Order: sequence, then C-alpha cells, then structure tokens
Amino acid sequence: MLLNSRSTNVASYGSFGDNRLPAYQNQREPIDQQLHRLRNRIAIDATEHAVEISPRDVVRRRTMTMNGLTAEVVQATRRERIEFRFRAPLHLLAMYEQGSRNDGETYIEGLPRSALRDVRRKLAFVPAGHEYFDWQDPRVLMRVVFFYLEPAKMPTHADTGVAPTPLAPRLFFEDATLSDTALKLKSLIESGASGGNPYFEALGSVLAHELVRLNAGVPRLKNFEQGGLAAWQRRTVATYIEEHLDEQISLATLAQLVGLSPFYFCRAFKQSFGIPPHRYHNSRRIEYAKTLLAKPASTVTDIGLIVGFSDTSAFTAAFHKATGLTPTAFRRSLA
Repeated sequence: MLLNSRSTNVASYGSFGDNRLPAYQNQREPIDQQLHRLRNRIAIDATEHAVEISPRDVVRRRTMTMNGLTAEVVQATRRERIEFRFRAPLHLLAMYEQGSRNDGETYIEGLPRSALRDVRRKLAFVPAGHEYFDWQDPRVLMRVVFFYLEPAKMPTHADTGVAPTPLAPRLFFEDATLSDTALKLKSLIESGASGGNPYFEALGSVLAHELVRLNAGVPRLKNFEQGGLAAWQRRTVATYIEEHLDEQISLATLAQLVGLSPFYFCRAFKQSFGIPPHRYHNSRRIEYAKTLLAKPASTVTDIGLIVGFSDTSAFTAAFHKATGLTPTAFRRSLA
C-alpha cells in the first residue's frame, strides 16, 4: 500500500546473487532466528537512511527491499514547495519519472548545482556518504523513484570484469538501460508484487551491474565507434552551458558532468559539436547577446555583463569576431 512514511517489504539478505549466511554468524543459533535478525537489520537500514522529504504529508511512498537493494516510489499529492535531503552509508540512484518545476535547485556533493526546470526521465546518482539536496516549486505533480544500494553488496570485479573504482556522483544524466530497468522495478512495486519476487532480485542485479559499468566508462559499441558523446551526454553538457552562460566554465567541470576524463571529453565534444567546448560556450553567449540586443531597454555594457564579459571592450571584440559587426552596429541593423 502507499504510505506517507517510510516502509519496507523485506525479502532476502546477502549480496547480489549470494544467499549464503555471513561466515561470522554463530552457526549454533537456529537458522530461522539468524534469518529473522538479518531481515530486521536490513529493514532498519532501509528505513533509517531513506531520503528525508519535507513536508512529509505532501507525498505517498511505497517501498520494496531485497538483497541489498531498496526501491521506493515517491508520488507527490499536491503542488507545493518540497525538499529532499539525503546523506547516508548507502548509494542512492534517483529516477525522475515525472518532474517539471517553476523554480528549484538540485545539489549533489562534488558537482555544480543545477536549476534545470524539466527533469523528466533524468537520473541522478549519489555515492554513499555524499550529500544530496533538492528543492522545487513544482509545475506538475512529481513522481520519483529512489533506489538505495548497500555498497558492500555491489557487484565485484569478478562479477563484472570491470576494474573497481569509486563510484562518482552524477546529476541529471540519461542512460537507456538504467531507465528501462528502473521503470520495470517501479512497475513491479506498484503492481503489489510480494517482497520475495525473484524478478525483483534479477532486476536489482542488473541495475547494480549497470551502475558499476557506467561508472567505469564502459562504452556502448555504437558510441565507441563514432567517437563522440552519447545523446544524454550532449544534452547534459549543452543544458549546463545554457544555464551558466555568464560564468567561466572549466573543462574539468564539463567532463565531470558526463563521467569522462578532460582529455577524452574534449575530443568527444569536438566530434559531436564540431568545435571545442570553449568556442561553443562563447558562440552560445553571442547568440544570447543577439536576442538581448534586439531589445532596446538594455545597454551594450549591461548585455556584455549578462553574457559573461567583464568589460565592454572584451564583449565588443568577441561579438565582432563572431559576427563581423560591433554590438552597436548589429543593433542598428535590426532597426
């Protein structure tokens, strides 16, 4: 059933694909008592470390737990400001199935903040111990699915063939495999399936494996052959640049947004957009400046500051280089 407070349907224990009892358990204790204690421990973990939502009565929550994974469907019931907070010894994957906000901001420790308005079908990943904070004035009733994963039960190098590396934070990215698996888990919860459903366990294993592979940068074959950015990476970078036109953006910041090294990102960006990142950023500034110059209310100096140039001469030089006209001459040409 749907709940306003945290709840858990505890189904199993141990790591993904491993139903053995931990070696340190007292084997003289009856098996059923060991199972009861382990299940209670998992239930406490799932409830004590769930995302804090304020106000609590603005959402309905429903959860299911099995083998180191807790999935929680959160559905907003009315449109009013809502806040999400999380910092725990668990990994958190959020899938914003439905979400569009009039105002708001999302923060994951280690990444730049984002004020992206339309977050539908976006994913966010918060590694264990990292802070996550999100507030929004919703335009539509929000629906998000949270997945809590125990770090000790994530797939190993032997399971995936991927060298172990610390899982990196990611904000508002897209991945077809993760989204598809997440939607299947959500549907399973909403169908009222029991906690012991083996399909839930299988999907949880897929979700964990894909997170590890994504973190390691294992490419899809098509993307590897093309050498450019994936579609979600292009959208993520382009959106971030549009939201920060008036700021200096480092190559490292953009590369971190899509989980690539600065060197590989620069090559992939040029392959996808045809120009290097800094030139693309500058071209978007100039395009925005053109729209502002069409409005006579703002001075050339003000427009230069709005699009990130420290003084009028720098703005004029950059605008002339891109268009062959000075900002003043361009404004006159529109008259």
